[in-house]
Amino acid sequence: MYNLTMNKNNKPLDGIRVIDLTHMLSGPYGSMILADLGCETIKVEPIAKGEGTRRLLENDPDYSFQGTGAYFYTLNRNKKSVCIDLKNHKGLEVFYDLVKVSDVVISNFSAGVTKKLNIDYASLEQVNPRIITCTVSGFGEDGPDFQRPAFDQIAQALGGGMSITGKNKEEPVRAGIPIGDLGGGMFAVMGIQAALIARENTNKGQHVDISMLDCQISMLNYMATMHTMSGKVPEPIGNSHFVHMPYNTFATADYPIVIAAVGDQFWPRLLKIFTNEDLQDTKYEKAPARQAEKAKIESIMQKELSQHNSDHWLERLRKEKIPCARVNNLEQALNDKQIIYRNMMVNVDHPNGGSVRVPGNPIKLSLNNEDSFSSPPLLGEHSKEIFEKLLNYDEKKINMLLDNGAIGIN
Repeated sequence: MYNLTMNKNNKPLDGIRVIDLTHMLSGPYGSMILADLGCETIKVEPIAKGEGTRRLLENDPDYSFQGTGAYFYTLNRNKKSVCIDLKNHKGLEVFYDLVKVSDVVISNFSAGVTKKLNIDYASLEQVNPRIITCTVSGFGEDGPDFQRPAFDQIAQALGGGMSITGKNKEEPVRAGIPIGDLGGGMFAVMGIQAALIARENTNKGQHVDISMLDCQISMLNYMATMHTMSGKVPEPIGNSHFVHMPYNTFATADYPIVIAAVGDQFWPRLLKIFTNEDLQDTKYEKAPARQAEKAKIESIMQKELSQHNSDHWLERLRKEKIPCARVNNLEQALNDKQIIYRNMMVNVDHPNGGSVRVPGNPIKLSLNNEDSFSSPPLLGEHSKEIFEKLLNYDEKKINMLLDNGAIGIN
């Protein structure tokens, strides 16, 4: 337990120190979750310009605040920033000093970079046998294709998810959210926490190797098993379902809605709302018959739904306890009363004043459930604090490192 301020927060991972070498999205998302859960997360950045997303959208009139773009603002709350040149011999020594008093090192460099910089697990366990390292990469750290470059859409495409998303097989569609990147970050958090628990028994650290492609295959879940059972290759079916019916998106007089009648028990309830005589045929009581005439049934429903607005239909559907929802745009989703109640949109301050509303922490605990969010750090904002108070460097050593170009203090 190495924190400068032990047990200051009522958070589950308080006392765990993470060195964050991540950039862009997959890695920073994982380290943000760890920071939200209480890890003291020290972001190690290049001296001159910092991590790449500091510059991304920084001057965009719509997507930046106080010179900080939406990416960096969202993903780097609750973190501290220090500047170290990892390619400088003296800078690497400073990094090793940090490793000695830390628990986790997380990165998402291209394959082979950590080994080239001498910051891979094999190197760092010599410095601290209890260190846990985690890399998030496109294809993992071994195998015939592990050195290929990858971004979110590459992972989505290779992982099969794109082939079942959209309305037809000729026009595959990626997920609207970057699930390739975000999946890597989420599984990294799971792997790191598993390694932390294992360390309690072994007193040794280990390496966590997360492949974005592996994560996509894992999330195919039952769809993959259905293919291996049947040999059938599924195709996109839009927002409908291959078993349940009706299960789709429908237009209303204002906003689209979803009706998700999972199971035959909802059909009699739907008939109280949709009274067209053609739907009353008893053959439709079971899902296979409804699937066989899906186009006809949906056409009848759609004609009626178009006559009134979404609130009208949602009220009637909810009265019959039929699963339904408006297809929210982002403004509607972020201001939903359930989202507000669950504290899923929070204000995060900027170091120079003002604040921005960003998504909160979805992990809710009954005991350690403090929600607090510090501002995304300025470049090197905490360098002096970390070097002096954590590493016990005196002024002479700090000045020597500055003159050598090994560190930066802003």
